[in-house]
Amino acid sequence: MLIDTLFPVKEVPVMYDIAGWKESTPAGYKLIVREDNNKVLSCMTNDYKMVTNKQIIDIAKPVLKKHKAELVEAVSLGDGQKTVWKWRIPDYTIKIAEGDDLNPEIIIKNSYDGSLQVHILAGAFRLVCSNGMVIGITLGQKNYRHSVNNINLNKDKIESVIEKTINHTMDVGKEFEILANTKLNEKHIIKLVELFPFQMSEYLVQYLVANKPTNYWDLLNTSTYLSTHKMKREYQSTHKLETDIYPKIKKWAETAAKA
Repeated sequence: MLIDTLFPVKEVPVMYDIAGWKESTPAGYKLIVREDNNKVLSCMTNDYKMVTNKQIIDIAKPVLKKHKAELVEAVSLGDGQKTVWKWRIPDYTIKIAEGDDLNPEIIIKNSYDGSLQVHILAGAFRLVCSNGMVIGITLGQKNYRHSVNNINLNKDKIESVIEKTINHTMDVGKEFEILANTKLNEKHIIKLVELFPFQMSEYLVQYLVANKPTNYWDLLNTSTYLSTHKMKREYQSTHKLETDIYPKIKKWAETAAKA
């Protein structure tokens, strides 16, 4: 739920004592602490500019609401060190095949441990059930550093990325034609199995036997279904896999089309 990702956080200075001094001395670092459970999320230098999840959502919500965007995922990873939100804009679609539509989606990421900048990804993405998987063409991608000297996150920039996504959605559909029109080379089924964690191998093979793909669009359907329905959404490895799948399958399709 969205509310679960908006937990309050605070900065706590790190101090150290020097023998003979009456007062503690700033160490040049600070702790980022969750106020709801007092868990320490990270220890950062004083140059780190904290951008809270709530600040980001407050900026993004008005423009997303204007386009009737629907929140499909709000996940905090670890103890809250990283957060990923995904919105889909259902009023804009590209029909790939009967019952198979393409929708624009906005993904925003933030972290409190320095592992992610404020990351805004906008593109065109597949819609499969409640699928929030990133498999489309990146139309706009912005990173905003958590730095006191470089923090330019504002409504205008976020709105620009979202608007660009919507305006270009219909053009992106052409990128998917090669997947549906290219006969599948079976060696790429093996490569797909290798992309997934070892624990998924047996289930993946069983699914492929029961739902044998004939082209690369089918292969993509298989991948998105397994990733979004059978893997843990709170695992970072799941999100990493989702990022890798579409570029891999598109590359395989292009190779097969040339053969």
